[in-house]
Amino acid sequence: MLPWAWAEERLVAAHNYWVATASVQRGPHATPVWGLWRDGAFVFSCGPESRKARDLEADARLVVHLESGDDVVTIEGAAERIEPTPELLAAYGAKYGAFDPEIGNWYAVRPRRAFAWQEATFPRSPTRFDF
Repeated sequence: MLPWAWAEERLVAAHNYWVATASVQRGPHATPVWGLWRDGAFVFSCGPESRKARDLEADARLVVHLESGDDVVTIEGAAERIEPTPELLAAYGAKYGAFDPEIGNWYAVRPRRAFAWQEATFPRSPTRFDF
């Protein structure tokens, strides 16, 4: 079993994350995004007219996972619209460089459940975290 600290280290260090949403009309949708793991939540933004934003408006539930299939971390939760603080924007800019903070909706996702495992130690490492 893996400790939650192992999962958080990977959530902090990741550059790209996959976000999966769904809607009744359009079905499932997955796309990579930039984001931050801060204060126990995954924070990201997307265009207000994007499919992600429209899906989240109808149903806030989503799945977020890292790019890696070797060190896996997947979180399930609900996206909450937030107003980005100056500290959040500074951290985002430090991680990704120049961006326009005025473009897009900002969301925070606090995990309700998470899964993690390492390919190298599978099947001994799969771990479920309930929050």
